[in-house]
Amino acid sequence: MVDVYILDLFVIGLLLLVVTLGSGWITRLPLSFALIYLVAGILLGPYGIGLIQLRRDQVFNAELLERLTEFVVIISVFSCGLKIILPLRLGFWQITARLIALLMPISIFALAVIGKLFLGMNWGEAILLGAILAPTDPVLASEVQLTDTKDRDELRFGLTSEGGLNDALAFPFVYFGLYALKDDQWSHWFKDWIRVDLIWAIAAGIVMGFLVAKAVVWIDQKIQKRRSVDELMEDFVAIGTILLTYSLTEFVNGYGFLAVFIAGLVVQRSYKNPEKPLAQLEFVERLEKLLEVGTILLLGSILLAKPMLIYATQSLLVIILLVLVIRPVGVWISTIGQHSENTHYRRLDPRTRWLLGWFGIRGVGSLYYLAYALGKGLEGETAEKIAWITYTTIVVSVIVHGISATPLMDWYEHKISNQRKTTPRATIDEPGE
Repeated sequence: MVDVYILDLFVIGLLLLVVTLGSGWITRLPLSFALIYLVAGILLGPYGIGLIQLRRDQVFNAELLERLTEFVVIISVFSCGLKIILPLRLGFWQITARLIALLMPISIFALAVIGKLFLGMNWGEAILLGAILAPTDPVLASEVQLTDTKDRDELRFGLTSEGGLNDALAFPFVYFGLYALKDDQWSHWFKDWIRVDLIWAIAAGIVMGFLVAKAVVWIDQKIQKRRSVDELMEDFVAIGTILLTYSLTEFVNGYGFLAVFIAGLVVQRSYKNPEKPLAQLEFVERLEKLLEVGTILLLGSILLAKPMLIYATQSLLVIILLVLVIRPVGVWISTIGQHSENTHYRRLDPRTRWLLGWFGIRGVGSLYYLAYALGKGLEGETAEKIAWITYTTIVVSVIVHGISATPLMDWYEHKISNQRKTTPRATIDEPGE
């Protein structure tokens, strides 16, 4: 009898080979790689041939899901940072600031209101649901993010920078929800939440991301002057930077996701040889794609029809309002008065604003926050409800956004490229502030 583990390796290897060799055709179709992995995960799970059986130990599953998604997110947010070469000036980052400072709180609060009024949750549970579902995903959104460091498209930049930051900055609200679950007397912990989870952890993440990345780059350059690193090993500097930044930041109770994104920005700007961060980006992106396979396969394998049907009405309510109302309206409100980064006098193109609203892809980040909450005291009926609403939302997002990404981005690129041919463009040193 063939070992199930060996069969798993065979099927996953075959999947990787087919997807890789067929990628030239897949990228032209209204179809995402994540959707293929999700279907494969379902077929490998209990509703298919049963090769992946991870539901025998729920505690182990939550821990496995948390650790896997945590690693995927830190790899992905570092990649987001490496892709961005725009100067760190407010004129270039206004759209990011608006999406983080305005859109994310709007999304969390709106989802919390839905949870409170329609899903039978108390405010703590509802805010936790909002914090889990509010962040967009830096992993599954790669098709609508910056394609390389030369890409300065406003839509792609907005989605990339938002995905790199909001997976970190949703954390204070996750903590808020968890504290409220344990103690509904907010006055007992609210000041500590402001002081530690909102102010200190964000500040520590920013500072540590800068300091650790600067230190690694400085050490790397000093050593390379004396003796070159083995070419096969050189790309592992990126992994070392990611892990050191994340762990050292967590040691001082800062937000590691935020620190790793900042580290990516710093690494991109700190090497004298521009080929170094480019090489790191290529390596990290390959690793990110491989980890995406494992994560979405895992998601597909843990889906169960019965609980998804039990919470189907509540899930659909959340999904419809989130995708069609909360995100688009939130983006429109957040970008009122926003100027284009390409010219001094033009408002942000309405097509860019609507597509920013549409591509609020949910995925690995939400899986991580869910698994984290499950490990920190979220349990019982509320845990089941939040978990299956989250799973269903991610599945629908993978399907809907995966199918729409290629045609919508092709349409956008065609329209915007035609417009740029007839519109004067500001230089990179003259942001429209």
